[in-house]
Amino acid sequence: MPKLKLTYFDFHGGRAEPVRLALHIGGVAFEDHRFTSAEFAEVRKSTPFGQVPTLTVDGVQVTQSDSILRYAGKLAGLYPTDAFQALLCDEVMYVVEEASVKLGPSFRMTGDAQREARAALVNGSMPVYLGWLQSQLQAHGGEYFADNRLTVADLKVFVDVRTLNSGRLDHVPADLVEKVAPALNAHMQRIARTPAVAQYYAKFSA
Repeated sequence: MPKLKLTYFDFHGGRAEPVRLALHIGGVAFEDHRFTSAEFAEVRKSTPFGQVPTLTVDGVQVTQSDSILRYAGKLAGLYPTDAFQALLCDEVMYVVEEASVKLGPSFRMTGDAQREARAALVNGSMPVYLGWLQSQLQAHGGEYFADNRLTVADLKVFVDVRTLNSGRLDHVPADLVEKVAPALNAHMQRIARTPAVAQYYAKFSA
C-alpha cells in the first residue's frame, strides 16, 4: 500500500472530508495532515495552484479533489469497476463539485454582498442541483447513487448535505434540503449510521 498524506483544513467538511471517510472506511492508512485557517497562507505556497486538498502518494503531490477522491475510492473498494457504474458515480461527484464552485465565491464576501449572492443560489441553482441528485438517487433504487452499494459518490453527497443542514452557512436555510429534496436527508442519515462512518465521527467526539 502506498504511503499517503492528505492535507486540508482542520474541520469536518469541505472537499477532503469524503476522502478521509473513504480511506477510513476502507481501512487504508494515511497521514491526516490538518491545518488552521491562519496557517493556510503558508501551506498554499507548497501547492500547485495555491489550493487544497492535496494528496501526497509516496512523496508525489497530487491535486484536484475529485481525482483524489476517485483514487481513494479505488484503494478503499468504494469505486465501481463497471465502466457505466463508474460513469454514474463520477456524474454525481461532478454535479456536487459544480454546486460547490458556484457557492465558493460567496465565502470571500461579507454583509449584504454575501446575503444577496447566497439568496440568489438558494432561490436558483441550489434547488436544481438538489432536485437532480434526489431524482438520481430514486432512479437507482433510493439507497445509493451507483453500483447498488456505498461508493465515493454517496460520501461526497453525504458531506455536502451534512454541511447544508448544519446551519453554519450564513443565509442558507438549514431546512433547504428537507424542503426541496427530503430523500437526500434520508440518504445522509443512512450513511451516518454506517458503522465505519459512525465510528469515524465518534473518535473526534470522544
